[in-house]
Amino acid sequence: MKRMAVVLSAAIFSFAMIAAMLELPTPVVNLSDVVAAQMAASGVHHPVTAVLLNFRGYDTLLEIAVLLLALFGVLAVAISGTKETVAAPSPADAVVQTLARIAAPLMVLAAVYLLWIGAHRAGGAFQAGAVLAAGAVLLHLAGLLPGWGPPGIRLRVGLVGGFLVFLAVAGAMLAQGALLQYPPWQAGYLILLIEACLGMSLGLILAGLFLFLS
Repeated sequence: MKRMAVVLSAAIFSFAMIAAMLELPTPVVNLSDVVAAQMAASGVHHPVTAVLLNFRGYDTLLEIAVLLLALFGVLAVAISGTKETVAAPSPADAVVQTLARIAAPLMVLAAVYLLWIGAHRAGGAFQAGAVLAAGAVLLHLAGLLPGWGPPGIRLRVGLVGGFLVFLAVAGAMLAQGALLQYPPWQAGYLILLIEACLGMSLGLILAGLFLFLS
C-alpha cells in the first residue's frame, strides 16, 4: 500500500507539473536575443556558459550549494561520525583493471578539454566534473580505488573549494554594487577561475555521492 501511495503521488505530481508547463503564457521577451546582445560583455563566446556563470550566475551558485547539501546528507548517513577503517575494494578481472587504467587518464584529459572548451562551445565545469567522477567510480568498480571513509582536511578543501571560490567572487562583485556582475575586462578570467575550481570540486562531490556509500 505504501508503494502504491508513493507511485500514485508521483504520478499526480508529474501530471500537475505537465499541466502547469502547458499553461505557461508565451514569453513577451525573446531571451535568446537578449543574451546575444550582451555576449560581448559576458567574457565568453558560448551563450550557455554566459548565462550559467555570468547573467544568472547566482542560480549556478545555489545549484552547487544544493549538491553540497546532498553530499553532507550522504556523509551523515554513511559515516555517522565514526572512524572505521575503509576496506580495500574487491579485485576485479585483470582485463577490466587494465582497461580502467587505460581509460582513467583519457577521462582526465577529456575533462580538462571540456573545462577549457566551455568558454567557446558546449562544455564547462559540470561536464568536466561528471567525467572526473565517472573516472573515479570506474576505478572503484575495477578494484583499483577504495571507497572513501571520513574525509580528511585535503578532501574537505577539495569538496568545498569550488563553492567557496565562487562565493568569494560573488562577494567581491557585490561590494561593487551587484551580485556576480563582472567587469567586462575581467569577466573571462573570473569565469575561468570559477570553472577551474568548480570542475575539481564537482568531480569530488559527484564521486563522493557514490564512494562515501560504497
